[in-house]
Amino acid sequence: MRKHYDFGSMKGKKNPYARRLRESITIRLDRSVIEHFRKLAAETGLPYQTLINLYLRDCVEHGRRLSQEWVAGDAKR
Repeated sequence: MRKHYDFGSMKGKKNPYARRLRESITIRLDRSVIEHFRKLAAETGLPYQTLINLYLRDCVEHGRRLSQEWVAGDAKR
C-alpha cells in the first residue's frame, strides 16, 4: 500500500445512483398503517419504511389513484 495517493489527476464521474437517492421527510400515518407495515417487515425481513416506499413507488409506477366518495352524514372514519 502506498503512503501517498494522487487523486488530483482523477476525472470526476456522476453518481449513477443519484436519481435513486432518497429524501428524508416527515409524514403522519395512522398507527394501524404503521403496525401493518411493521408486521410485514417482521415477515419479510425488510425494514418497514422500505416496504412503505416500495408500496408507494408501485402506486406511482402503475398510476394508481385513490378512489373515494364523500357521502354526507357518513359516520365512518
